[in-house]
Amino acid sequence: MSNLHITTTQNVNLFFTPASIGERIVAYGADLLIKIAYCIVAYLLFFQVLSLGSSITKNDWLSIAFIGLLALPLIFYTLLFETYMEGQTPGKKLLKIKVVKIDGYQASFMDFLIRWIFSIVDIQMGYVPGLISMVSTKHTQRIGDLAAGTAVITEKSKYDISHTILMDVADNYEPYFTQNQVILFSDNDIRIIKENTELATRQSNPELLARLADKIEAVMGIRNPFKSERQLINTLMKDYNYHTAK
Repeated sequence: MSNLHITTTQNVNLFFTPASIGERIVAYGADLLIKIAYCIVAYLLFFQVLSLGSSITKNDWLSIAFIGLLALPLIFYTLLFETYMEGQTPGKKLLKIKVVKIDGYQASFMDFLIRWIFSIVDIQMGYVPGLISMVSTKHTQRIGDLAAGTAVITEKSKYDISHTILMDVADNYEPYFTQNQVILFSDNDIRIIKENTELATRQSNPELLARLADKIEAVMGIRNPFKSERQLINTLMKDYNYHTAK
C-alpha cells in the first residue's frame, strides 16, 4: 500500500497514507453496531412501549409505510454522515479515517452520493466486489471510490506538535497583520505553508520559500514588507496563531 499523493489547487504536493482494509472493516463494523442499536431502540420504542405493532400489522400498506420510514436512517446512514461530517461516519471518526478526493478538491455531496450508490455493488452484494477492489487497487479503493475519484485515508498522527500549525506566541506578542488578513487562509493552508517551510529549510531550497512568499503576497494582495521571504512566512504563521487563538 503506497502513499496517496495529492496536488492541491495551490499546486502544493501532499502525501497521505491510505486507510488499511482492516481499518475500513473495523469502521464499517462500528457503524453496523450503531445501526443494530438503532433497530433495537426503534423496536422497543414503537412496538413495546407505544404498542403500535398490533394496529400497524392490521393494515398492509400502513405496515409497509411505517417500516419504510423507520428504515430511512439505515438506508441513508453513510450518505448523510459523510456529507455532514466531511467524509466521516461515526465508525470512520472512531478509527480516525476519512474520505478525500484524490485530485486535491474537497469531496462534495455528489462524490459521497456516487460512493453510496456503488455500495450496492461493493457491500450489498456479499462484500466480495468491494474487497477484491480494495485488495487490487493501489490506494485500497473500492469500486465506489474509483467511480467517485475518492480514497479513504488515515488521520492518525505520526508526528508531534511541531508538525501542526501551532506555534509558540508570547503573551505580549504584537501581530503585524490584522485578523481580516490572516483569515484569508485556512488551518489547512497554514499547515501546508509550515510543512513546506520546514521542507525548504531541510533541503536548503530558497526557491520553495520564494514560491510560498509569492503565494502569500497574491492571496493577501500585498508586497512583502519584510527583508526576507522567511520573515514574511514566519510572521504570517505567528499572526495566524495569535488571532485564531482568541
